[in-house]
Amino acid sequence: MRLVVPLRGIVGGRGGLILGTFVPCALFCYLHIRRLRFLATRRVSERAEPIAKAEESPYYVGLGRVSQDPFDEVANPNGIIQLGLSENRLCLDLIEEWLSENLTGAMIGHGGDKRHLGIGGITGYQPHDGVTELKEAMAGFMSQVMGGEISFDPSRIVLTAGATPAIEILCYCLADPGDAFLVPTPYYPGFDRDMTWRTGVELIPVHCHGADNFILSIAALQQAFNQARKRGQRVQGILISNPSNPVGNLLPQKTLHDILDFARKKNIHIISDEIFAGSIHGNEEFFSLAKILDAENFDKSRAHILYGLSKDLSLAGFRVGVIYSYNDDVLAAAKKLTRFSSVSAPTQRLLISLLSDTSFIGRYLETNRKRIRKMYDIFVSGLKEIGVKYVDSSGGLYCWVDMSGLMHSHSVKEELELWDKLLNVAKVNATPGSACHSIEPGWFRCCFTTLSEGNIRIAIERIRKVAEMHKSSR
Repeated sequence: MRLVVPLRGIVGGRGGLILGTFVPCALFCYLHIRRLRFLATRRVSERAEPIAKAEESPYYVGLGRVSQDPFDEVANPNGIIQLGLSENRLCLDLIEEWLSENLTGAMIGHGGDKRHLGIGGITGYQPHDGVTELKEAMAGFMSQVMGGEISFDPSRIVLTAGATPAIEILCYCLADPGDAFLVPTPYYPGFDRDMTWRTGVELIPVHCHGADNFILSIAALQQAFNQARKRGQRVQGILISNPSNPVGNLLPQKTLHDILDFARKKNIHIISDEIFAGSIHGNEEFFSLAKILDAENFDKSRAHILYGLSKDLSLAGFRVGVIYSYNDDVLAAAKKLTRFSSVSAPTQRLLISLLSDTSFIGRYLETNRKRIRKMYDIFVSGLKEIGVKYVDSSGGLYCWVDMSGLMHSHSVKEELELWDKLLNVAKVNATPGSACHSIEPGWFRCCFTTLSEGNIRIAIERIRKVAEMHKSSR
């Protein structure tokens, strides 16, 4: 009534009482609705809010642009050529051939086969961390990839739905929110997302330099470790990529020894990402962390290997990752955490047969390495023709390219302007070094295993046009 009386006085007349009653009710409803709308605008939790925001990294921006305007020789010849995605399509013909001959038998077996499971073998619940038969097949496959010099224990394998949940689970097991991992640069841009989003851990870049062929030094590790301690940050481990992504070089045996010794002294863990171990195409010798540990008397409980089938076996869509840990406590926790990222039963049954076919796997690995090398040679030959430098590499599906000669100044700003010109003018998507935390502006990661020979030449011609534009603008 306190509101009605003054409003009646303002409105006046016989309708004052009615309006004086209606207006405050309407005002109340209006304010209530506004409050509900305000609350409705916040549709996610504080944890999810930064994740829900649009990706700002050029790596993800480039991938998004290609998905909207993908190059196709016939359907879209003016589309964007993809050099930003590390995917291998060079041996899909071999995979298709094997699947056409073995798919049904691999999934449910044959009537006379002692392993015949019928449809029930792929429709029921399976162990979240992978069935024993697939772990055994995976151990054999990993050994075959490493040249048969290393034996892997199936009981130390945890299978996940891709390498992304594998590395997230390892971070969850090894560090608490606010703890940190030392990561040599340049590194794969996805680590910023995969390792931190849900675990709350932080990544500390350990800068490597072109003058040292971007090989990690213990001095750089020590400096990064000391600076973290001064900030009150607890370092829980080191993440190394071997072969390196994006550089493509291999860690020397002595460097691996030194890293293990450093980890022992600092009482921290090592995660060795070896997802490109079967994609070695050069003359350098690859040393798995497992090989070093087998040969030397190191504390194995702080060592963990990351692997998967997306790169070496061209099965990115199958979503199969591997945690290989020497730490029993990590294995116990990781097995339970795979409840949220288990590999599907049909995929597991199919892979048991595929990975157990050692004759096919041997032929595939040999052919794959040859085809990667051929495409690498074609790509770098084109770079030489247009006067663009690069790092000689022996592993991976990419090339680390120095395009600083196409920049007016050595700055991140200039690098990103060049990236934008490549993407939107030349219609080529390459990953700029700043997205990989490189401190030397001008480097780009260029992936070449999604293209045909002809398409690589088209990409080189488009880069050439950018180089000519740079020369004419001097």
